[in-house]
Amino acid sequence: MKNTHFLITREQSDVRTLFLGAFIAQVDGSKATSLKDFYQEISTAMHFPEHDGKNLDALDEMLNDLEWIKEQKVIIYIENSADWLAREKSEEKLLSVIDILDATAEDWKWMDEEEEGTPKKELQIVFHDSERIRTLLDEQEIPYWVLS
Repeated sequence: MKNTHFLITREQSDVRTLFLGAFIAQVDGSKATSLKDFYQEISTAMHFPEHDGKNLDALDEMLNDLEWIKEQKVIIYIENSADWLAREKSEEKLLSVIDILDATAEDWKWMDEEEEGTPKKELQIVFHDSERIRTLLDEQEIPYWVLS
């Protein structure tokens, strides 16, 4: 499997079978069509501790913590990706979410456990295949791998 943070799958079953033993946070894109809805869905799926922030900074902070997740490998799986953030008026915010996911996965890759005092995680984002997601990633020149 290519070394990339973003993966695309055609079948939902791929996620459960390919990532045995991983923590899988499943987000239904059809229930996360706006940023507000996405914050709620990802908070539930990732079991975020109670926090006040429902904004990009809070999302970034929570994804850079993950100490409550005991598994080393963490998968954020977004099904119905054609609908994910489709009602978000600001394309800039949508791209910011993608950038946060990408940067956070990269940060975890290079994190020094001894220096940070937190167990290292491997974070990957898996989208259910859609033309919209491929276009977004292509336009941002973000590499991804299609699972076959």
